[in-house]
Amino acid sequence: QAQLVESGGGLVQAGGSLRLSCAASGIIFSSYVMAWYRQAPGKQRELVARITSGGSTNVADSVKGRFTISRDNAKNTVYLQMNSLKPEDTAVYYCNADQFGLKTTVFWGQGTQVTVSS
Repeated sequence: QAQLVESGGGLVQAGGSLRLSCAASGIIFSSYVMAWYRQAPGKQRELVARITSGGSTNVADSVKGRFTISRDNAKNTVYLQMNSLKPEDTAVYYCNADQFGLKTTVFWGQGTQVTVSS
């Protein structure tokens, strides 16, 4: 059974850093495009960053230069390093796994709260 477990969220002051982790189990991790999404109160869920099995990345314009996505296929884990955090980064962050990037076999984590105080 596929499972994605996020960790690393919390409360941080503006300008600070956090690193989110997402540990995957029950899937062939290397065959999945991994991504981080976020959802702020009253807003739609939005893509933050994604990474292919080969390590190619895409990052949303709103976080470009501040957030970095990476993965360790040996550990079945994807990371999101978040630097220079802003209050507008406050949201629940979700890990997403999409097999081959085809959006036909997709799994979600339970989410981790990130709160940035001003």
